[in-house]
Amino acid sequence: MKNLRKLINSKTSPLVIPGVYDAISAKIAQKIGFNAMFQTGYGTSASLLGMPDYGFIGATETLDNARRISNAISVPLIVDVDTGYGNALTVRKLVQELQSAGVSGIFLEDQKWPKRCGHMKGKDVIPKEEYAEKLGSAIDAKINKDFIIVARTDARATEGLDKAIERGLYYKKIGADVIFVEAPRSLNEMKKIGKEIKAPLVANMIEGGATPIVEAAKLHKMGFKIILYPLSILYANTFATVKILQELKNKGTTKKLKEKLVKFDQFNDIVELSKYRKLENKYAK
Repeated sequence: MKNLRKLINSKTSPLVIPGVYDAISAKIAQKIGFNAMFQTGYGTSASLLGMPDYGFIGATETLDNARRISNAISVPLIVDVDTGYGNALTVRKLVQELQSAGVSGIFLEDQKWPKRCGHMKGKDVIPKEEYAEKLGSAIDAKINKDFIIVARTDARATEGLDKAIERGLYYKKIGADVIFVEAPRSLNEMKKIGKEIKAPLVANMIEGGATPIVEAAKLHKMGFKIILYPLSILYANTFATVKILQELKNKGTTKKLKEKLVKFDQFNDIVELSKYRKLENKYAK
């Protein structure tokens, strides 16, 4: 498995990471050639529960999904653990269990519970001192020194950009590996974040979200080491699902859209059918 810390600290190129929400989306992302991926809480809530990113999933759903995804891939997985689902002790326990599951890092945010997607209205943040307790316990729970902790602040929406940057600097001082100021509203705000926080940074690129979509190379020059596209796969798959189901409902067949689908053999290749056939033959009596 590639070392996540080395990928993040590359001086030549940023680490562009897609958001995944199940084992098959993760396997496809790996097959395409991505060097790391992110388990999105938004996508986990949608795929497991059919519900919005509004505080409905907990530690059990997050950890179970992480185990499934981690088992399906051989590249680093970063997991969105929302607010840590409780206090410093629950964060410590979760970080230990995620490392045992083969996870390489987490995003931990400072929202009040129940949290919501960082680009939705109505969110709020806890006092930075309370978040510091959770962050400190996550750092103490590291078994592998290369495990990455991304400290995310949502204070831009509630306290303004300067306060969000202040929190980012505070979280860096505590020991976060990467800083994530969620939902800046302009390129100038992103430039200011990159100028004032001298640490590896996350740029969160959500199609239709509050932050403008900017090319990865340009973001890297500003100081953003992780360029995250957390919802692209989810939104693309939802678009395709709506189209094929509308066709089936209206026409009673998917014949006209067959060229829009992967072939039977192509899908079997993604899920490594040939590998399991060989194993089956090996153990056949």
